Amino acid sequence: MFFRDLVSTTLILTFAIAARYLLVVWAVYALVWGRKDGSVAGRRLNRDRPKATTIRHELKLSLLSSWIYALPAALVFEVWRRGGTLVYLNVDRYGVAWLFVSGAIYLLIQDTYYYWLHRLMHKHAVFRYVHAGHHRSRQPTPFASFSFDWAEAALAAWLLPALTFLIPIHPAVIVVLLTIMTIAAVLNHAGSELLPAWLVEGPVGAWLISATHHSVHHTHYGANFGLYFRFWDRAMRTDMMPARERPASVEAPVS
Repeated sequence: MFFRDLVSTTLILTFAIAARYLLVVWAVYALVWGRKDGSVAGRRLNRDRPKATTIRHELKLSLLSSWIYALPAALVFEVWRRGGTLVYLNVDRYGVAWLFVSGAIYLLIQDTYYYWLHRLMHKHAVFRYVHAGHHRSRQPTPFASFSFDWAEAALAAWLLPALTFLIPIHPAVIVVLLTIMTIAAVLNHAGSELLPAWLVEGPVGAWLISATHHSVHHTHYGANFGLYFRFWDRAMRTDMMPARERPASVEAPVS
């Protein structure tokens, strides 16, 4: 019974994740690169316009990753239905303040985990097996937002579901976190900076990852490993912005 429900829920979530990806990605792609006059929305970061071969590659990996993200989420859902996990429905159980605190904790843990995982994936012995697929997009498009090799998707997909067994969280916060994850991933791979310059270059932007910040990582593999925040990049001296003096482009992962 549990296995049958798990398979059914995984299939439903796979479809939902893929549909969400396609909807958001197509919207951002049309906004940035779909103008009839050939102009680009925002501040253009990519030198070239997106190529069909690049988009097909990004689409393939992203859609294949959908079921890998769906499986641990389905597992948590089915365990929760049977009384497991720390996902709760009654807001009064922990109070309104905990909604914000728990969301912040989840984001910070995910950001920290991904920074160090990302650095590990750039080791020569690991890169070609785990992370090379994503970096075939030297000039990423919005479709690259979830274009991961299966191993990278598996390493990234388990964390948030696992935290539901350790840290209480409300479903509404989960929805907000997934929305933040999706929007950040798509905007940071848009190939154009859609956020205003005053934000990207201001005191808040100094701590937040943007398309401007992440685009550097796709050409300079030894910099900008963070997910949402620039704290770890700045603390570990791997932070780099285009306006600063930069080393020559790196064609291979760092050792």
